[in-house]
Amino acid sequence: MSIEIRNVSKRFGDFHALRDVSLDIQSGELIALLGPSGCGKTTLLRIIAGLETADAGNILFAGEDTTEVHVRERQVGFVFQHYALFRHMTVFENVAFGLRVKPRGQRPSETQIKNKVHELLKLVQLDWLADRFPAQLSGGQRQRIALARALAVEPKVLLLDEPFGALDAKVRKELRRWLRRLHDELHVTSIFVTHDQEEALEVADRVVLMNAGKVEQVGSPQEVWDHPASPFVYGFLGDVNLFHGRAHQGEVHLEGMQLESPEHANVQDAKAFAYVRPHDLDVHRYAPGEGVDASGRPRGIVVQLSRAIVVGPIARLELIPVGETPSGGDAIIEAQIPAQQFRDQGFREGETLVVTPRRARVFVEGGA
Repeated sequence: MSIEIRNVSKRFGDFHALRDVSLDIQSGELIALLGPSGCGKTTLLRIIAGLETADAGNILFAGEDTTEVHVRERQVGFVFQHYALFRHMTVFENVAFGLRVKPRGQRPSETQIKNKVHELLKLVQLDWLADRFPAQLSGGQRQRIALARALAVEPKVLLLDEPFGALDAKVRKELRRWLRRLHDELHVTSIFVTHDQEEALEVADRVVLMNAGKVEQVGSPQEVWDHPASPFVYGFLGDVNLFHGRAHQGEVHLEGMQLESPEHANVQDAKAFAYVRPHDLDVHRYAPGEGVDASGRPRGIVVQLSRAIVVGPIARLELIPVGETPSGGDAIIEAQIPAQQFRDQGFREGETLVVTPRRARVFVEGGA
């Protein structure tokens, strides 16, 4: 079922939770609402569900306005962060609950309920736990049972609010993969809320980045990662180094280096910010005259290696600019290089190095 969100706003007292949000979700899509705490993502999910009422705007399911439709009639399934299973009921009874409380005319027979529940428990790969109680399950198992219970009533829309937030990292990763496979099998229109960018990028068809009650960017995981629409998106998606400087006629002068920025060819001496991901920095040893191009212009930053963290195939380097204190930038520059390169180069903590961006995204104050 397709969902259209049209100019939705919501306030709680003086707090603007949502500011004129519009979004189209295609039937069968798996969408992630991603952003920091307080950005409005859970409020938007609850308005879609009918658990909250918008101050302004409309939610349409398959072209039909749901503003006056009660939550019970919206055919929505929910999975929350805290499993909310009935502790006094077995796994089987928990999954059957939604079917048993249907109005008499719509309620399946006991045989149909039994078959449906066993089918769902097989789907979530936990049919062998039907007679257990929630307290006898692991966190990951409880969350899968919560999902089976939500699917029992055959919802047209599945809403998940930080579904794996209370679980440890390894279980979260397993459940992410499992949720993606399950969605590919069922194709139920699904929206899940998360503040974990890795989760959103790994699972969703499209990611909706939210900040301060507004949508900052909507796109596929690859699009939002490769082409962040704003400084907020760049900073929120993964580790990033921020450099401050000035842009003038297609060139950006930053702390100790100069970059070409042809997209800002018409800019005249404006404040600029450059974002560089740690893996987009080249690192090599410093020698006098290093860090300048053939014309003597700086193209890299002279740094001291403060700390090296080598775990698995990646070496993470913490670097401190030598000499001038960065003007408003981060005091530590983070670089990532292959661990083998780090060992081959024989870099040592305290050594002077030069870092050069291979790729940077420049934003000019008052524009992109």
